[in-house]
Amino acid sequence: MVLEGNLSKAEPFTFRLKVPVGYVIAPHTHPAVEHVTILSGALRFGAGETIDKDATVLAEGSFAAFPTGHAMYATALEDSVFQVYGVGPWGITYVNPADDPRKK
Repeated sequence: MVLEGNLSKAEPFTFRLKVPVGYVIAPHTHPAVEHVTILSGALRFGAGETIDKDATVLAEGSFAAFPTGHAMYATALEDSVFQVYGVGPWGITYVNPADDPRKK
């Protein structure tokens, strides 16, 4: 759910995502800095183009920032809600285009 801003414009934005336990966000990049705050649950976030099952766990209240163009991924360890904010324009490019859920 987008809380503020237009993701396609050069302006601040904030959105929230709710994901179920076990949900995987495959390795991907963004065209802008991504700021993430875990509002509930826990996710395993990692850097790189392949998923590492020992990546850092971010639990409720945790914060992380990922630089522009930096490959990253996440796996929900619990039902989770997290908030993303930054300055657009925003987008997501999957390292492996076949992992893009918009194309399934």
